[in-house]
Amino acid sequence: MEWIVLLPPILAIGLALWTKEVYLSLLAGLWLGTTILVGGNPILGMRELIDQMVTVFADPSNTRILLFSLLVGGLIALVQASGGVQGFINWASSRGWGQTRRGAELLAWGIGMIIFVESSITCLIVGAINRPLFDKLKIPREKLAFYCDSTSAPVCMSIPLNGWGAMVLGLLAAQGITDGAVSLLATAVIFNFYSIFAILFALVLAITGWSFSSMKRAEIRALTTGQLLRPGAVPLVAEEIVELEAVEGSAHRASHLLVPIFVMVSTIFFGLYVTGNGAIMQGSGSTSVLWAVVAAISMAMIMYALPGSGKEGKQLMNPRDSMALVLKGSGGLVGMVLLVALAFALGQVSRALEMGPYIIGVVGTGWPTWWLPAIIFLVGAFVSFTLGSSWTGFAILIPIALPLAEGLGLSMPLMLGAVLSGGVFGDHASPLSDTSPIASMSAASDHVDHINTQLPYALSLGGLTVVAFLIAGLVM
Repeated sequence: MEWIVLLPPILAIGLALWTKEVYLSLLAGLWLGTTILVGGNPILGMRELIDQMVTVFADPSNTRILLFSLLVGGLIALVQASGGVQGFINWASSRGWGQTRRGAELLAWGIGMIIFVESSITCLIVGAINRPLFDKLKIPREKLAFYCDSTSAPVCMSIPLNGWGAMVLGLLAAQGITDGAVSLLATAVIFNFYSIFAILFALVLAITGWSFSSMKRAEIRALTTGQLLRPGAVPLVAEEIVELEAVEGSAHRASHLLVPIFVMVSTIFFGLYVTGNGAIMQGSGSTSVLWAVVAAISMAMIMYALPGSGKEGKQLMNPRDSMALVLKGSGGLVGMVLLVALAFALGQVSRALEMGPYIIGVVGTGWPTWWLPAIIFLVGAFVSFTLGSSWTGFAILIPIALPLAEGLGLSMPLMLGAVLSGGVFGDHASPLSDTSPIASMSAASDHVDHINTQLPYALSLGGLTVVAFLIAGLVM
């Protein structure tokens, strides 16, 4: 009956596919896991579930990550309300950026590469800045949505100085990997083949103007008829776009966006250096990202409170208004924090059930192992695509992939890179993921059209990623 340890993730995946409700599905899988852990009594299993959730917060590293995830929402709200996005648009336009098709597409790609603090804000900023330019140049809305999506999750997981990196570090800690966790993640980024391919592919399209399949048809339609949307399309226009408007009295300065982000990124490196006693790769990722978001919010609040930060030498926001925005923005990310907490708890239970050693025993040591990274990628891609959540895919597969790597002598960075690639594929390609509808909304594109034009690209990159992992498995 040892196979029963596999039931918690199977139940979580199955329920999520059936109900499309990730939170309750994770909770059900967690309950089953804790019930197995206590010997089969569901009442005691519920008590153990509560204890496991409390244990998540008992770990200082997990608590720091959860606080970071909340405060990112506050930073997003502040930056949106300050007028920094519109200021960046004005600043870019005054320098003649984005005046040709190639220039506009390169600008969209470049902004997505720069704004890697959070995947949703990447989509929103890329769409808000570039939509007027794309419309003027008769580039279809589907193409803009593609750039919004292709520079969100892939970039955030390639430059994990954000909540994505903090989430993975927390899952590594749940598996008992604390010393060298930052170094492991940094090395795994090199093997995050899908993200690398997606970013490079978008750059090639921006430079060459090449396209194929349904995206090519959309581009021909926009060029020949001037129709930015398919006839009959229903663009997603959401409150998130409206909320990008600045508060009254804003001077629309690009610095109100760029300075807090610069402070955040700089503080992450500073935090890693300090907590690692001079060795960045040995620093505490959870401590660094929490310091960083607090520093960025503090800088933003100080900037916006200074005389002259608004129009006519006036103050843009007083500290009370800024704090209200921080609380409002943080409240908007409570759902994400709950997902992170459930993922941490599921990782703890999977480790307690010794799921990894069981799978190692099933696979055995006599089989060739070169195909395992590709299999992990495919499973992760399927899970994250069908659930619409890369983070759920990370939570389910990291407790399986890393013990496999350790037990079978495989490269742990390679196996972690396969998990990350699978999760990013799902986030990039799935119509259910958070970033896909936000990309459609920020580009004012029809969501179905966005998925239909992007999916051929994502599947092609996914096939290339499988080949890359097969080769890596053979040579490493």
